[in-house]
Amino acid sequence: MDKLMNQKNRVLLTGSNGFLGQKFTDLVLQRKNIELCCTSNSENRNPNNIGYEFIKLDLLDFEGLERLIHRFQPTHIVHTAAMTSVEACEMDPVYCQELNVHVVSKIAALCKQEDIHLTFLSTDFVFDGENGPYDELSATNPRNAYGQSKLDAEQAVIESGCRATILRTILVYGIIADKNRSNLVLWAKSKLENKEAIKVVSDQWRMPTWVDDLAMACLLSIDKNAEGIYHISSDKMYTILEAVEELADYWNFDKSLISAISAAEIGQAENRPRKTGFILDKAKKDLGFTPTPFKTTLAAIEQQFKYFRK
Repeated sequence: MDKLMNQKNRVLLTGSNGFLGQKFTDLVLQRKNIELCCTSNSENRNPNNIGYEFIKLDLLDFEGLERLIHRFQPTHIVHTAAMTSVEACEMDPVYCQELNVHVVSKIAALCKQEDIHLTFLSTDFVFDGENGPYDELSATNPRNAYGQSKLDAEQAVIESGCRATILRTILVYGIIADKNRSNLVLWAKSKLENKEAIKVVSDQWRMPTWVDDLAMACLLSIDKNAEGIYHISSDKMYTILEAVEELADYWNFDKSLISAISAAEIGQAENRPRKTGFILDKAKKDLGFTPTPFKTTLAAIEQQFKYFRK
């Protein structure tokens, strides 16, 4: 991290109210050599709101976006804002295309024009799930509009010619201060803690990604001014059910409350990949990325609960 610690960077973060956005903000604020400007289309929801500039901005307002970039003059943009719900993307394909593709194309063009390094967040859903785990050169074949929009956005970034890191990730989980942000681990923990029965998919395989690891990968991308596609996740494959069972074991929850359900039973057999997972060799070698084991992240989350939910 020597370069990061000694170089003054100006980072513009989009989607700062999002799960990754809030975690990345908190991480950057621990560094004294990064000037941060955060944007979201709603008021700042991060309780950690001192030490950076926040601008409320609709990214579809391209003129406003361009004015902000020219005023703040970032050295780096971390673009996390996106429409991420598979069902929402299917129901509103026009907005999905606008936010997930057209906005990215505009940002990439501005990055090329102003020589700004871009970090763009993508997804394992660019793959069909037939041959996972995947490396960065594996053939893509999205099964839904969300995955297709992210693949289209990746192509827009590449075609722009800007200096860019594309970080694909999988099933992000963890905890932030914002209680409205949930994910697989928080959902399962809350339900089982309250002795509520849950049904969990047993025939989808993933390598879940701790949000803290993903935020660090974004920082590593800035540090290295990395270029190209990188896969970021944990390095152990689980079914969704197995991940929840390991969580239950860690917190000594009653596993009889957990029952298996198939992807087909909840309408996810066709519109989501069956088995993804990533080969992380490139990210480990080029970025110095080190995934945190799932059980270790649960211990960290337990400690973070004491801070965020005090």
